[in-house]
Amino acid sequence: MHSALLAIDLFLVIEKLVLIVGIVSISLVIAMYETYAERKVAAFIQDRRGPNRAGPFGILQPLADGLKLFMKEEIIPNTSNRFLFILGPCLAMMAAMMTSAVIPWGGTLNVFGRPVTLQIADINIGILYVFGVVSMGVYGIMIGGWASNNKFSLMAALRGASQVISYELPMGLSLIALLMLTGSLKMSEIVAQQMDSTWNVLYQPLGFFIFLVCAFAECNRTPFDLPEAENELNFGYHQEYSSMKLGFYLFAEYINMFISSVVMATLFFGGYDIPFFNDAAHTDWGNWLVALQGLVLLMKVGFFIFLFMWVRWTIPRFRYDQLMNLGWRGLIPLSLINMIATAAFILWKSNGYKF
Repeated sequence: MHSALLAIDLFLVIEKLVLIVGIVSISLVIAMYETYAERKVAAFIQDRRGPNRAGPFGILQPLADGLKLFMKEEIIPNTSNRFLFILGPCLAMMAAMMTSAVIPWGGTLNVFGRPVTLQIADINIGILYVFGVVSMGVYGIMIGGWASNNKFSLMAALRGASQVISYELPMGLSLIALLMLTGSLKMSEIVAQQMDSTWNVLYQPLGFFIFLVCAFAECNRTPFDLPEAENELNFGYHQEYSSMKLGFYLFAEYINMFISSVVMATLFFGGYDIPFFNDAAHTDWGNWLVALQGLVLLMKVGFFIFLFMWVRWTIPRFRYDQLMNLGWRGLIPLSLINMIATAAFILWKSNGYKF
């Protein structure tokens, strides 16, 4: 009996390790090719060619960029705090990667007769975990900017910290309205409810819009890229960084963009649910159905990533006062109104009224 238990535990450990390595690898590859896609989208919008030298259609450009970052000289300023200078980019990268642990990436695979769920940790406080980990990202920005002992970097880090904290409030309030409808914090449960009925975006269009705007601010993407405003703060909070420390900060931004897209697809667009398709009626497809569901989720994510890039090359950067006004005077009141309207709708529906 003890040997059987040990075998089950060993299989579980191997399963989770394979999942972790697979998801981290996929996230890194997607983040790497987001840089290529960003240049191609910018080139298309600006009527240019974009990267086209390294490999066919320039598809090896991200590998060339990565090699360049690895080969660059490691420079740590003499007046910086060496330990915190190294810790900053590590924290930013770790916070970006840890969010993926609670995302359901597909249904349940059948591996040698054993069910394997494509989710690293199906915890009952999944959304709270996402918020807790995302909040850690601000430490990476703040520590890196302060440890550099550069006044421009410190000002950019202060901007980034205040921006992230300000926009987390309306993002959290927009999700409270969603949680009032779903009654669960588990990501898998939220996806299952949408597969059985309607996607949450139809019930919460305003909540989704608020979440989308806040996601732009959380990822420091244009028009909310104030911590990296070159015309005001030189290069921003990572001005003193070089080689792979700089690469970690840049990668963290693209991984955050990828994970934010996954979270939006999961919470508001059914996650891995295939639109206009009855998944329950085709369980006999087995692992092929799970693969199709994972592909559909990545297609939804691809749309949001394109939206991030499209907005970057279309809308100019806000001034800092405009950014803070939008968060505190615009989005927070809107999210409160949305929350009250959702509560009224639930009360109205619980009394037996129907459309």
